[in-house]
Amino acid sequence: MTKNSRAQLAINGGKPEFDHALHVGRPNVLNPDRVLKRIGEALDRRWLANFGPLVKEFEARVAEAAGTEHCLALTSATSALEILVRARGLRGEVIVPSFTYVATAHALEWLGVTPVFCDIDEETANLDPAEVEKLITPQTSAIIGVHVWGRPCAVDVLPALAAERGLTLLYDAAHAYGCSVDGRPIGGFGDAEVFSFHATKFINAFEGGTITTHDAELAEKVRSLHYFGFTPDGDVTAAGINAKMPEACAAMGLTSLEDMPEILAANRANHELYTQHLADVPGIRVRQPGLGERSNHQFVVLEVDPASASLSRDELAALLTAENVLVRKHFNPGVHRLGPYRDNPGRHVRRPLTRTEALSGKVIQLPTGTEITADEVVRVCRLIELAVG
Repeated sequence: MTKNSRAQLAINGGKPEFDHALHVGRPNVLNPDRVLKRIGEALDRRWLANFGPLVKEFEARVAEAAGTEHCLALTSATSALEILVRARGLRGEVIVPSFTYVATAHALEWLGVTPVFCDIDEETANLDPAEVEKLITPQTSAIIGVHVWGRPCAVDVLPALAAERGLTLLYDAAHAYGCSVDGRPIGGFGDAEVFSFHATKFINAFEGGTITTHDAELAEKVRSLHYFGFTPDGDVTAAGINAKMPEACAAMGLTSLEDMPEILAANRANHELYTQHLADVPGIRVRQPGLGERSNHQFVVLEVDPASASLSRDELAALLTAENVLVRKHFNPGVHRLGPYRDNPGRHVRRPLTRTEALSGKVIQLPTGTEITADEVVRVCRLIELAVG
């Protein structure tokens, strides 16, 4: 079906454009037989957990891509952030963006460290270093930057600021596997970075996360803390937890990494199609990578200017949802407006979050990945054109 007038839109009583849902973050599963073969081999070895060969291979592959000496695979990116908070001995307050997924803040709050929310640069959607500097106090122990949508977070400014003020610098790189800036891969910046390999990420391990770092001492602490506090000689010197990635997850992760060229090609082609077909639609902008950045195009981010588009972001989202295009409003609202942070604003918000508020009301993510066809992308664009027209 291709609609030619607003009267045909589902929100106006017409039949939905798609008879099946188009999702944001639908898992890319290109070779299930290869995943099952790896899992079968793990079953034959009877080595299903505790640093098996698949996990070790996965860690080596991620470390190579990130350009780091060390990579540790964990059960999730959230547990990886929590382990890093413990490993670095963070206390007091940590500066984070509010324009992020709740896990970035939760990893701190869960461990009794106060997340202090910082405003962003609206063009990159990442921490504004000038705002970060204004929030640093004697209670600040670290900065956690987020590479939102895979765009690098002030990697040319924050390291010097953190070093000057004696702060730990970590990066939440959940969106950014395979991304780079000026030829330098994401994964090797700051004291450590955390990748997510959740099912919704373009490279997935069913569920999982990794910590990449150049710091051998930090890597050793992480290795101990995510394995009950054990040291290589079998002693227990810290109160650790169990956050080890199992072999089945590594089997999926390795297969996804092998399929990465095909997934990237699909993401890039979809992004180019959206950009091409929406270029002349008033008030609609497909966000692009910055100069010198290589993107994984995991997210197609649409920005809506209601003054020019004649409708708001929320109105467009409702219209598309009615057509079975299940867009997502990342990140709306900002984390500072979610409980428990909303209920204790004086503890978490010290300066205005004006740009965070503005951006969270303007952007949506459109379906992409290997599960959507070029024809479907064009039809989504036609719906947006009708909605605005």
